[in-house]
Amino acid sequence: MKAPADAALAGHHALAAPAPQGLVLSARRAEQHPDSEDAGGADSMKSVLGKVRPILEAFTSDDAALSLAELVRRSGAAKATVHRLAQELVTWGLLEREGCDYRLGLRLFELGQRVHRQRILREAVQPYMEDLLLITRETIHFAIHDSLDVVYLDKIFPHRGLNAESRVAGRLPLYCTGTGKAILAYSPPSLFVDVVRGGLKPITRHTVVSPGRLRAQLDRIREEGIVLESEEIRLGYASLAVPVFAGGTTLVGALSITAPTYRMDATGYATALRTAALGIGRSLA
Repeated sequence: MKAPADAALAGHHALAAPAPQGLVLSARRAEQHPDSEDAGGADSMKSVLGKVRPILEAFTSDDAALSLAELVRRSGAAKATVHRLAQELVTWGLLEREGCDYRLGLRLFELGQRVHRQRILREAVQPYMEDLLLITRETIHFAIHDSLDVVYLDKIFPHRGLNAESRVAGRLPLYCTGTGKAILAYSPPSLFVDVVRGGLKPITRHTVVSPGRLRAQLDRIREEGIVLESEEIRLGYASLAVPVFAGGTTLVGALSITAPTYRMDATGYATALRTAALGIGRSLA
């Protein structure tokens, strides 16, 4: 199957965000002082952004705030560089101060909402996810592929049986999640090779870590068009997932129902899940 195509969303254009003023100033300083630590070669702007990225990516989904020392440790940059860039990021709103620590700023959330393709996808999938929630009263996910992971674009759930392993904008491996297996089964064979090379690490005692077993699972998914993942990512939970194709041909993501294993009704939920995936695909055609 083809990789997710922007053609399904033709006619839409992402909003352009202004360049962070602090980063521009940093780049200009580097250009004026080519021997400084930020110069890093001919492309000084690339060097500056190369230092900003690990600072922002130092924050995980579990981190409310990080100290300067922890930012230095996780980013691998010099303390003076991290301190200076962190101050500029605070000025622009990408970071905020919390006492002596730093946290991700609201400006990042604002910019994230401007990612046009993902916003269009969310708007398309939400009505169908809500229908599935009403039918099943279980947790509903929609995920897309990025590198060797799935990224959860949206998640809705009832008050009962909250699934703490996944979260919106969170990542989990392709090889051991229901949505990930659904995507992997319909992706080019080269992605399977990359996933295996990246290592199949056990998350639980039920995680499939044998390339042969994983390949057999993917073959079966292609035959049946649906996957039931059981306790590979979290003990006591199962996930029923299907791929989602825009216009019936272009793989754009995967839709799933997650429930405790004792409550998962795979046979009863399969028709509703497939119907929702077809509806999403038609809305994106």
